[in-house]
Amino acid sequence: MLNEGDIAPDFELTAGDGSTVRLADLRGRKVVLYFYPRDDTPGCTKEACSFRDSSEAYAARGAAVFGVSADSTTSHQKFSRKFGLTFPLLSDPDHGVASAYHSWGLKKFMGREYEGIKRNTFLIDEEGKVARVWEAVKPDGHADEVLAAL
Repeated sequence: MLNEGDIAPDFELTAGDGSTVRLADLRGRKVVLYFYPRDDTPGCTKEACSFRDSSEAYAARGAAVFGVSADSTTSHQKFSRKFGLTFPLLSDPDHGVASAYHSWGLKKFMGREYEGIKRNTFLIDEEGKVARVWEAVKPDGHADEVLAAL
């Protein structure tokens, strides 16, 4: 796992609107990078909507929020429109970025083991260093917890 003070792995991913997001371009801003398993599922929807509902508070503190999953940009567009999400969802179909952030690996659900995205969140400071890490996140109250750390 990445630790506080580590240099955040750089990335370049496509957002649901087709734009390219590069971590290097975000230097000078705080970045909240949250990894989630799948668009439009109960827990992921709850988490995304809580970040949406806090978007003004994040902006006031100078933080940019990005959700990352292996879903396609088309899926991200539908999910964003359906729930009025106000921040970009980034597509990581080969899970390269999730792997770099130790957010891809073996998971268990209902007695079944499989590989997938782990629900982790990273706060990256203005210099591109990991300022805080949340592992195995529970969607309820998580956006507020991250906001409190800014």
